[in-house]
Amino acid sequence: MSISNTVGAFSKYLNKIRTAPIYADMRKEVHNLLKVVPVLGKSVEKTMEHVVELIQGGTVPGQIFKDLGLNYFGPIDGHDFRILTETLNDIKHLNGPVLLHVITEKGRGFEPAYQNPAQYHSAGNFELCNGKIKTSSPDSQKIAYTKVFGNTLVELAKIDPKVVGITAAMPDGTGIVSFGKKFPDRFYDVGICEQHAVGLANGLSAGGLKPVVAIYSTFLQRAYDQVFHDICLQKHGVVFALDRAGIVGNDGPTHNGIFDIAYLRNLPEIVLMAPKDGNELKSMMKIALEFGKPAVIRYPKEDIPEEKISSQYIKFEIGKAEILREGTDGVLLAYGAMVYRCMQAAERLSEKGVEVTVVNARFAKPLDKELILRLVRNNKLILTVEDHALMGGFGSAVLEFVSDEGENVNKIVRAGIPDRFMEHGPRNLILKNIGLDENGIAEKFIAMLDLMDMRGSFTKSGKQRLTV
Repeated sequence: MSISNTVGAFSKYLNKIRTAPIYADMRKEVHNLLKVVPVLGKSVEKTMEHVVELIQGGTVPGQIFKDLGLNYFGPIDGHDFRILTETLNDIKHLNGPVLLHVITEKGRGFEPAYQNPAQYHSAGNFELCNGKIKTSSPDSQKIAYTKVFGNTLVELAKIDPKVVGITAAMPDGTGIVSFGKKFPDRFYDVGICEQHAVGLANGLSAGGLKPVVAIYSTFLQRAYDQVFHDICLQKHGVVFALDRAGIVGNDGPTHNGIFDIAYLRNLPEIVLMAPKDGNELKSMMKIALEFGKPAVIRYPKEDIPEEKISSQYIKFEIGKAEILREGTDGVLLAYGAMVYRCMQAAERLSEKGVEVTVVNARFAKPLDKELILRLVRNNKLILTVEDHALMGGFGSAVLEFVSDEGENVNKIVRAGIPDRFMEHGPRNLILKNIGLDENGIAEKFIAMLDLMDMRGSFTKSGKQRLTV
């Protein structure tokens, strides 16, 4: 994305000439003149065009675009508004497709960002006077899910030489940069091309390696075709580490990873899992690498809830959930990052005399069918909670299964992200606004419990049954 040293000012000068209207007009006039010259006209015209093409090919970048039928101009300095404006005014008169190559420098205009553009791509809060990024309290011992992923990947790669890491231009954001430094010959950054990242993973898996593809949840959508054709259809053992799953917040609507369950769980041969904390993320990575088939792990952009990571790996079966708390008034069936919030909600409910069972689902595919059936048969209300769009998400998977089994689906209520693009803002604030913090979850459970009790009293009295 930079101008070659061998081009320099001469390239800019030639491009300035080529973009000027007088240049195009002159070429047209010469072309018309040579057409009327007998015998030699066409041969002279072809010779002139050939000479121009040789000069352009040797001194002006972008010959490949010209070969593709595009009028290529540039590269020009995108920070020079005068040249940029003049160039745009000149080329807008041309016919046919035009490609203008503009060079800009990431972070230009703010010195700290200019010196460290990667860090300031998504910097969060920082001091305007000096660019110093504001961090959390130095007393905090918590680390981010992203960090746990990066450390665990290095740990597992030390044990297994077949583990390789792949990212699509996000080594820092996904936390895989530490793996790349430790194992440079087993690390692939394919640039901003998620399709190629997944296709490459397929090839490496076919060759006997164990690829881990670290991609933001929202960006894996770009490679959906490859996930289907290359990975799932061929049953290859690729692990997808989906960072920024759920509400991301400060990165805005484009980065919220709230559709991955919906666009992945309909594919055969794939396992979808989400850890409740850092220790479970660590264990899921080991399980996924040993599984030998397509596996997806989703986790949010936030700190893990526990204080430290154990050196041991937890063992559990694929498709098996766990009960964290027992209660008699209903169930909070939580997935991933919502588990600890549901545990906190259970405490709020207990203070009001409502005792609930809290379940860590762990898997959206396959579901723990045996446990879900038991919960449905033995409880009057089950609230599924997820940091994902309600349409097609974890709650929908539970509803579909219960319906297929012929059980009472009216017992199931879903809590998740509504059918709209989430606004920009802090993750915790957005979760609070849509009722996915501990207070919102507790309030929704009580409201639905009251509604079901009221519905039951109407039914027993023989009056018309209410519906949700």
